[in-house]
Amino acid sequence: MPRLVLIRHGQSSWNLENRFTGWWDVDVTEKGAAEARAAGELMAARGLDFDMTFTSLQTRAIKTLNLALEAMGRLWLPTEKDWRLNERHYGGLTGLDKAETAAKHGDAQVHIWRRSFDVPPPVLEAGSPYDLSQDRRYAGIAIPATESLKDTIDRVLPYWEERIAPVLKAGQRVLISAHGNSLRALVKHLSNIPDDEITGLEIPTGQPIVYELDDALNATDRYYLNER
Repeated sequence: MPRLVLIRHGQSSWNLENRFTGWWDVDVTEKGAAEARAAGELMAARGLDFDMTFTSLQTRAIKTLNLALEAMGRLWLPTEKDWRLNERHYGGLTGLDKAETAAKHGDAQVHIWRRSFDVPPPVLEAGSPYDLSQDRRYAGIAIPATESLKDTIDRVLPYWEERIAPVLKAGQRVLISAHGNSLRALVKHLSNIPDDEITGLEIPTGQPIVYELDDALNATDRYYLNER
């Protein structure tokens, strides 16, 4: 039976500062690094092992994966990195303090931007300090100016079908280290969560989510590893 484990990156510096992060590349904090190592130790203690790993092109997810694998003695496992597992692009909200943004635009508007399914934030303006058009890791990629959760799902799921699902169907055990919204996309798909419910799903940092799947990749069980 195929097994998939999802892990959201450990606490990042902008999680700590309560800022909208999106595609901007920030590192994990000391707490975030500790969360990643603890996740790896827990997976090893529970007898989990993997054949293939996937992550985004963002430091916080890559480092979380590497720290967890190091704790497992599995740094040698093959890893595929892809922008389609990146966090949702928060557009013009990138870098802003969430409390200050609410004070400026109102709680109701910020709630819509953060929690609606298909309403994106304002676009990132040209010349923004958070413009990634010259970042070589995204060469040849049409970088979004903003994304809703729906937009994020629309890029994650084709990658799932193209790259990840075939690996699972071949009988390999898979670990994915990614972000709150790219993982929401996978959880929504695997657990058949309706559009109006997925926006309220909170995925904690550094807590492995285990999916037991049948041969057609239908979920037979889903649980947080620390709760079993």
